[in-house]
Amino acid sequence: MWKQWRRDRRAGGFTLLELILTIAVLSIFTAAAIPIARNAVQRQREVELRRALRELRTAIDRYKRAYDAGIISRFEAQAETEGYPPNLEVLVNGVQLAGSPDRKIRFLRRIPVDPMTGRAEWGLRSTQDEPNSRSWGGQNVFDVYSLSEGTALDGTRYRDW
Repeated sequence: MWKQWRRDRRAGGFTLLELILTIAVLSIFTAAAIPIARNAVQRQREVELRRALRELRTAIDRYKRAYDAGIISRFEAQAETEGYPPNLEVLVNGVQLAGSPDRKIRFLRRIPVDPMTGRAEWGLRSTQDEPNSRSWGGQNVFDVYSLSEGTALDGTRYRDW
């Protein structure tokens, strides 16, 4: 009976060495997974930033095309803007259609949030500004960029996108 009890005890349990090896392997896997998860979150935010920039730039381009085609009222669009919106709020609030003072056309539902800063604030450039300018001349909105000082996974700055 004593021999049978010793044999059952050995067969049913784990040794300390097996437990230490298992914990070490799990620790290595966990240490490798954390950077991968962190990069996945940053990559998702970068995708959202690209989408928001594309949405804003498309709205600016649609406004310019509508101005050039005479769809929107030139009186409301202001001549000094060169056909570009004077600010981003105009894209949301809308402008009057030419020949129809009671109808408006809107180009955005809302100003998208910059996923890198968490705010619906963007850097603006006008047609008179330098291409890499960080200060807005205020004449019109020709382009937008992120106000984030962060660096992307590919090494570029978010504000340069």
